[in-house]
Amino acid sequence: MKFSKFEEIEAWQLAREMCRLVKKLTEKEGFGQDWELKKQIKSAAGSAMDCIAEGYERGNKNEFVYFLGISKGSCGEVRSQGYRALDSGFISENERLSLDKLAWRTGAALQKLIEYLNTTPKGGQRFAKPERTKPTSNPNFPTEPPPYL
Repeated sequence: MKFSKFEEIEAWQLAREMCRLVKKLTEKEGFGQDWELKKQIKSAAGSAMDCIAEGYERGNKNEFVYFLGISKGSCGEVRSQGYRALDSGFISENERLSLDKLAWRTGAALQKLIEYLNTTPKGGQRFAKPERTKPTSNPNFPTEPPPYL
C-alpha cells in the first residue's frame, strides 16, 4: 500500500462520505432542538476524516497509526451518537442504519490500514533517506503547492 497524498486513502474517502451523510442528517428540522448533539456528531465525523489527514501528513508511521486509532474511535462515537439521534426522534431507524454501516465500514478500513502499518518496517517520510542532490541556487521554500493540488 502506497499513498502519495492522504486523499488516496480509502478510509479517508469513506470518512468524507460519512461527513456528508452526517451533514445531511443534521440539517433535518429536529436537530435544531439539540444543538449540542448536532455539534458533537458533526465534530466526531470531522475528526474521523481529519485525523487520517493529520496523521498521514506528520510523516511518521507511529504517529500515523496513533491518529488512525483516534479516527477509528471517532467512528464509534458517530455510531453511538446515531442512537442518541434516533432516541431523540431526529432520524429514522433506516437513517441510523445507513450511518451505522458507513461508520462501521470506515472503522473497518482504518483497522485494516492500522494492521498493515504495524507489519511494515517502513518508518514514514521523516525517516526516509534523502536522495543526494546538488544544492540548488535558490534555497527558498517553494511558493506553489505541488501540481496535484
